[in-house]
Amino acid sequence: MKLGAFSVSLAVKDIHVSKAFYENLGFSVFHGDINQNWLIMKNEQTTIGLFQGMFEDNILTFNPGWTQNAENLDSFTDIRDIQKELKGKDFEFATEADESTSGPASFVIKDPDGNVILVDQHV
Repeated sequence: MKLGAFSVSLAVKDIHVSKAFYENLGFSVFHGDINQNWLIMKNEQTTIGLFQGMFEDNILTFNPGWTQNAENLDSFTDIRDIQKELKGKDFEFATEADESTSGPASFVIKDPDGNVILVDQHV
């Protein structure tokens, strides 16, 4: 099962303070809009998202169909196929992708400790 690009989505209190902190740690803005309270930052192949007021908790994020640089892949495992495989392994879903559709979709599961895992396909 190929889950795609990985990042950590952080629920931050002050996006300006967090941006400065991660820049001092060697990250630079890759994508996003600080005026909309979200940024994607990179340090080599490591990606973090900063989100103010959008999520309650930090989230582990996977993006099927994308490289670590948010470039579309020619071949990848569709999110609906990933979801079907996980359902066959008795995973519980907080939200599900509509299996009658194609293209962009997402689902959410939680690990045994309650950590949120978002699988979010953009292509």
